[in-house]
Amino acid sequence: MLTYDVRVYSIETRKDRPKPYRLHWLVGQRKHSKSYKLKAQADGRRSELMSALREGHQFDVDSGLPVSELRSRQGSVTWYQHTRDYVDRKWANAPAKSRKNYADALATITPALVKTTAGRPEMALLRKALYGWAYNRNRWDEEPPAEVAGALRWLEKHSLPVSALEEPGNVRTALNALSLKLDGKSAAARTARRKRACLSDVLSLAIEQQYFTTPVNPLTAVKWTAPKSVEEVDPESVANPHQVRRLLRAVREQGDRGARLEAFFGCLYHAAMRPAEAAALQRSQCRLPEKGWGTLVLRRGSVRAGRSWTNDGSAHEARHLKARAEKDSRPVPIPPHFVRMLRQHIERCGTAPDGRLFRTNRDGLLQETGYGEVWARARKKALSEEEAASLLARRPYDLRHAGVSFWLSSGVDPMECARRAGHSVAVLLRVYAKVLARTQEIANRRIDDALREWGQAG
Repeated sequence: MLTYDVRVYSIETRKDRPKPYRLHWLVGQRKHSKSYKLKAQADGRRSELMSALREGHQFDVDSGLPVSELRSRQGSVTWYQHTRDYVDRKWANAPAKSRKNYADALATITPALVKTTAGRPEMALLRKALYGWAYNRNRWDEEPPAEVAGALRWLEKHSLPVSALEEPGNVRTALNALSLKLDGKSAAARTARRKRACLSDVLSLAIEQQYFTTPVNPLTAVKWTAPKSVEEVDPESVANPHQVRRLLRAVREQGDRGARLEAFFGCLYHAAMRPAEAAALQRSQCRLPEKGWGTLVLRRGSVRAGRSWTNDGSAHEARHLKARAEKDSRPVPIPPHFVRMLRQHIERCGTAPDGRLFRTNRDGLLQETGYGEVWARARKKALSEEEAASLLARRPYDLRHAGVSFWLSSGVDPMECARRAGHSVAVLLRVYAKVLARTQEIANRRIDDALREWGQAG
C-alpha cells in the first residue's frame, strides 16, 4: 500500500553497537529503521528520504521505500529471471507432471514478453531452449547445445522487467500468447486455462517479492475470456453394457497380450478408474470374495511424466490419488462378475514382483501406446463400421465415462457416483450434464407411468 503519511526522525546514536548510527522512519503505522557504521552514511540516507518527501513521492508501507526507489529496484529483475526463480522455488515439492506443465506454460508466455523482436531466434528454438533447459531444473547443471545457449542469452538480454507486467497491455500480450499454439491456431480451452493459472501464480510471487508497486495481481485488471470448451461427456462416446461386453471380448481374443489387458480395461469401466490408477493397482488393494460384491481400495496412480522431469530419472512417477491428500484412499465396490474376472486374471497371469496386477511381459508398467493399440484393434473388431467411425469408446478413458454414466442412469445417487469416481459433485454435474439430462428423461417417464396408475396422466 502506498501513502504520503511519512515521518523521518533524527539519527539515533548507540555507541555500544557495531553500527552505532540508526535512522528510523514511520510510513503510515509501520516502523522502519536501518543502522550504519558512519554518521555520514546515515545522514546521506536521511537526506534521500527527505528529498523524496519534498518531491511529493509516495512511500510503500511494507518496504518503507519511496515509489521512485521501489520502481528502480523492480526494473532490475527481468521476467525471464523471475520465472526461473519461480521454477526453482516450486520444483522440490511439485509432481513431475506439474513440473512439465509449469515449463510448458512459461515456454509459451516468455517469448512474448520481450522488448524487441530484432534478432529473435525462431520460435521453435526458443520453445526448445525454454521448455527443455531454462525451465527444467534437472538440467541446470548441464551444458546446453550452442544454439540453445544462444537463444537463452537473447532472452536474458531482451526480456521485459517484471514490473512491466503492471501495464495491462503487457498482461494482455501474455494472455494472447497462452491462447495460441506454435502454429498460430487456438489452444484448447483447458490448456489455456491451465497456463493462465500458472501466469497468475508467477505474478503472485512477484507481488510477494515486492516487484510491483501495489499488492494487486495485474491479471485482475484485464478482462479475458478463455476459449470455449466442451467439458461435458458426449453421450455418443458412451458405450452401453452390451457394447462394453463386446469390446472386452475383442480385447481378450487378441492372444496373450489381450488376455492380460481385459481386466485392466474392466477396471476403467466397472470401477470407473483412471488408467493411471488401474496401472498401479496391487493385489493387496483388492477385496475379492468368492461370492458377492468385492471392493477395490484405490491409493495411488502411476503417471508417465518422462525421465527428464522425475527425481529418480524414471519415466513414471507414483503419485497419490488425484485431488486427494497424500495417504487418502478411495474404496470402490465392484459387481460379482467383475470380481470373478479379476480372480481369473490373477490365477492366469499372477502379479508383478511389487504386487501390481497389470504389467508388461517384462514386469514393467503398462504404456499408453501399448494398451492403446490393443484398444484400437478391439474397436475395429467389436464395433460396426458406423460405430467405429463415431466417437463411441474412442479412447480407453471413455470406459470410465461409460461406467459413471451407467451408474447415473441406473439411479445411483450423484453424490455416491462422485465419491466412487473420485471427484467432486460439482465436477460430476458439469462433466456429466448431458448424461444427467437423459436420466431426467427416464425419471420423468417413470413419474408419468406412476401418474397414469392414479388416473392423473397429463
